[in-house]
Amino acid sequence: MRLPIILAASLALASAAHAETPAPSTDQPLLRTIAADVDPKALEGTIRTLVGFGTRHTLSDTKSDKRGIGAARRWAKARFEAIGKDCGGCLTVETPSQVFTNKRAPNPTEVMDVLAIQKGTSDPGRVIIIAGHLDSRVTDVMDFTSDAPGANDDASGVAAVVEAARVLSKHKFPATLVFAVLSGEEQGLLGGKVLADYARAQGWKVEADLNNDIVGNSHGQSGVMDNTHVRVFSEGTKAVETPEQANGRRYNGGEVDSPSRNLARFLDGLADRYLTNFDVTMVYRTDRYGRGGDQVPLLEAGYPAVRVTEAIENYDRQHQTLRTENGKAYGDVIEGVDFAYLAQVTRLNTVAMASLASAPPPPSDVKIAGAVSPDTKVSWAETPGAAGHRVWWRGTIDPTWRFSRWVPDGVTTTLKDVVIDDFFFGVSAVSADGWESPVVFPGAAGSFESVVPAPKQP
Repeated sequence: MRLPIILAASLALASAAHAETPAPSTDQPLLRTIAADVDPKALEGTIRTLVGFGTRHTLSDTKSDKRGIGAARRWAKARFEAIGKDCGGCLTVETPSQVFTNKRAPNPTEVMDVLAIQKGTSDPGRVIIIAGHLDSRVTDVMDFTSDAPGANDDASGVAAVVEAARVLSKHKFPATLVFAVLSGEEQGLLGGKVLADYARAQGWKVEADLNNDIVGNSHGQSGVMDNTHVRVFSEGTKAVETPEQANGRRYNGGEVDSPSRNLARFLDGLADRYLTNFDVTMVYRTDRYGRGGDQVPLLEAGYPAVRVTEAIENYDRQHQTLRTENGKAYGDVIEGVDFAYLAQVTRLNTVAMASLASAPPPPSDVKIAGAVSPDTKVSWAETPGAAGHRVWWRGTIDPTWRFSRWVPDGVTTTLKDVVIDDFFFGVSAVSADGWESPVVFPGAAGSFESVVPAPKQP
């Protein structure tokens, strides 16, 4: 597409103005190394182990070492501890829990998460999370005795979490990584709430929660196959948005620029640069239509979060009692998992976590000004660890960021002949060695720093 003459000229002037201080290269060979270390056989081993527990229903046996949610939780804890031992004690394993009673848990039920925490070297309060849920179910959500293999929903997500821990524990990062195996998802997103409340209690600055739920299947119910895409769902406007913030956003824009949505764009860009024949399909919804996942309690707590889910689903293998009817097999069995595809999804997660944890934090206090002016002024607060910032803009109907200017010094820049009315704007922070944060949209709509509401009691 041919750029307008004025815009093309302004881009040329911007490049000339900052030519004396070039931006650092953002290519990161480490990310290719991390992606290559993901092992499909390790993913398969985890899923086979989890399927072997028979059922992992939240209300199932907690005492047995061979069957039920208790055995599965203890296995996850032991697996994290073994990975931690291999990395010289770099992982701390925690098991936060709460007791819930609701329609799907009519008797008081302890819901326990298993977390492996890899503390950051220089910015440990900033946290990147990957999560998957351990519990499984059959057609009747209250049936906690029948076999419920849950191979894809969501042993695949748990396998991605465990493999991410194994791969990333070999490296050190400025920010903290959290590998979260959750429970209680099928009984009301309870494990996500336990995680969100724990994050708040610990004072974590959660920059991203990558919730992996149903990520191992490449064959759709209608016979379509897709092993080259993964969907990333992201909320459009913040769940914690105040009425005043909503009024400002409705008038000036920001409906498609929440931190979660710019996190989705960040993942899309990483897939383009570091993965082979694998791409992100961004879906502008919090989750699939009328459905939910453990990222929702994180969003309700004010934390940026996305849901990662396979490109096409097979509903005959979800929430189904094991059976065969009219020659058709139902049930979430291991034969429905494509381990090579799951490895690609896991590579995306590991690359994203490493990149986010290596980069400076997303800029704060991003602002724009320029009403009744041919120019736009963009400003932001100084970002710890940043060698410079990149100012981005795009047309208001463009899905991804298109234009940018490198700003090596200061906390403001003026975009000559870029009219504020016609574009959306954002700012990313870049370290001296080229690690770049997600883009931050101006104001409350795009800020990664949220005022977190008080946690709701179970």
